[in-house]
Amino acid sequence: MAQPERNERQRLRPAPLLFEPSASAADPEHFFDLESMDDPMELLSRSTELALAFRAATDRAVEFQAVAAAQLADPRRFDRLTTADIAQRAEWTEDYATKMVEFGRSLLNDPRP
Repeated sequence: MAQPERNERQRLRPAPLLFEPSASAADPEHFFDLESMDDPMELLSRSTELALAFRAATDRAVEFQAVAAAQLADPRRFDRLTTADIAQRAEWTEDYATKMVEFGRSLLNDPRP
C-alpha cells in the first residue's frame, strides 16, 4: 500500500468539506452545488478543491484505520484480534490487514508533531 509522504500531504491545503443538507443529498444530480456553476473556471477550481479535500480525508481515514488495526492486534491486549479477524471486520484481505497493522504500528511509534 503506497502512502504519500507526510510532507506532501501536509503541503496540500484542500477546501474544507461541508456537509450538504439532507434534502440536497437526496437529489442524485446535486453535489456540493457544482451542478449550479455556470463559469467553467469556477467549476474547475471548486471541483479541484473538493477532489483534494476528499483525498486528504481518505488519507486521514486510512491512517485512523491503520492505528485501530494496530491497536486491535497488539499482543499486550487480552482481547487481541488476529489479522484474519481484523480483515473480516474491515472487509479487507488478510494480507492487506497485515500491512495495515504494520502501517498503524509505524504511525503509533512515530506520531505526528
